Amino acid sequence: MPKHTPAAAGTAEPWAETVETDTGLARITWHPARPTARLVLALGHGAGGGIEARDLKALAAVLPAHGVTVALVEQPWRVAGKKVAPAPKTLDIGWRGLWPALTKPGLPVISGGRSAGARVACRTAGELGARAVLALGFPLHPPGRPEKSRADELLGAGVPTLVVQGGNDPFGRPGEFPEYGRGRAMGVPPGVQLRGSAGARAVAGDGWAYELVEVAHGDHGLAVPQRADITQEEALTVVTDAVVRWAGSLVP
Repeated sequence: MPKHTPAAAGTAEPWAETVETDTGLARITWHPARPTARLVLALGHGAGGGIEARDLKALAAVLPAHGVTVALVEQPWRVAGKKVAPAPKTLDIGWRGLWPALTKPGLPVISGGRSAGARVACRTAGELGARAVLALGFPLHPPGRPEKSRADELLGAGVPTLVVQGGNDPFGRPGEFPEYGRGRAMGVPPGVQLRGSAGARAVAGDGWAYELVEVAHGDHGLAVPQRADITQEEALTVVTDAVVRWAGSLVP
């Protein structure tokens, strides 16, 4: 049974609720859209951090003004104060347990997250009925192990997918992604338009396309070095602008 904090649901202020799952208590921090919500964007965290990640915070700050309610999700292991994430199967179980709370507003839900959270979103999108997937810093492979590809998870999402990837991400640079850089969209269903970067679009799943937006110089956490020709603020604007455009293409 969800438990709400004193901040009331339905207000424009962030509020939180705890949700019981088969793997323990999870927490959702809601950032309501203003004035009217058209979508819910659910974002899980990675295996090495929480919802304080720079890209998650930036999206929660920007997207509500564009009609997207942002739900920042903390998996049970994180709520319990553990420092090591459990196995992927356990993360998927936790995400499934949260889904009824995420769909309760009655809006289409974009399933998303960063790093391990992006993998969870890809693996479960089809069965849960997600409208789309947002993958931030998708860990295409372990650092230095390109042969250990997880491309099948990304390509198997089965729904429109946006990948936002740092140009220097050791878990997978943009040029390593399937079909990246060929400048064409293949197999996109009629009436579906994917906007955003002028770069990568590739077939994924049952004819859907995924799109990749590169954050120049960004590492796995989308941090950019001081010597880069863009600032950290500009890098985060690349992220939020891309997601705003893409999310806008998902609703009539």
